[in-house]
Order: sequence, then structure tokens, then C-alpha cells
Amino acid sequence: MYGPFLEPRGPQAARLRKRKADLLDRFPVPADLLPGSLAESHMRCGKPGCHCSNPNDPGHSFWTLTYMVRAKKHTLHIPKDLVDEVRLRVQAGREFQDAVREILAANAELLKLSRQQKRSRS
Repeated sequence: MYGPFLEPRGPQAARLRKRKADLLDRFPVPADLLPGSLAESHMRCGKPGCHCSNPNDPGHSFWTLTYMVRAKKHTLHIPKDLVDEVRLRVQAGREFQDAVREILAANAELLKLSRQQKRSRS
């Protein structure tokens, strides 16, 4: 891909390249992934007759998606009817990010192998 510099040989290099290919096949870039985390919180509305005025009641639940854009934290209210879909999309986003990190680590290991093999040939 980048010339002989990043093309180490041997079983370890072959395993790394195979793992990269498997991850790239498994994780094409889907358009609907979500970053961040989904969290349920509780609040009290303050109405005296409401169930949440009881100290043993956790209060009214609500869901938020928290994510970062350009080093700035954003929080988005998620309606209860969308929680399951958002949860799946956040999990898919995490799996995709994990796969990208693993690919980047494999690239670093391939570079390391390439340099070691180049030195041993010299």
C-alpha cells in the first residue's frame, strides 16, 4: 500500500494484515453510528402531589446522549421511545472506534516489523 517500507514479511505480519482485513470487512463505515454515552438520570418536578415528592421515589427518569465535538461537550435529550435505537447506535459506534484503534495498532506493529526486518537484511 505504501511501498516496501510497510510490507514486512512472515507469519506475524500475515496475521496482522489478516486481522486488519477482517476488521475492515466487518466494519464498513455506517452512516448512522453515534458517539458518546447514553445515560438515564432522574429528577423531581417539584409538584407537591406528584409521586416524585416521596423521598423514597427516584423521581422522573429521562435519558441523555453526551458526546464531544471539537473538544466541546454536548448533551442531547433522548425521548424514551428512541432509547433502544440510540443505545444500539452508540454501541455500534464504540465497536467501530475499537476496530479503528485495533487497525491503527496493527499498522504500528507492521511498521515495527518492517523496520526490524530491514535492519536484519542490512
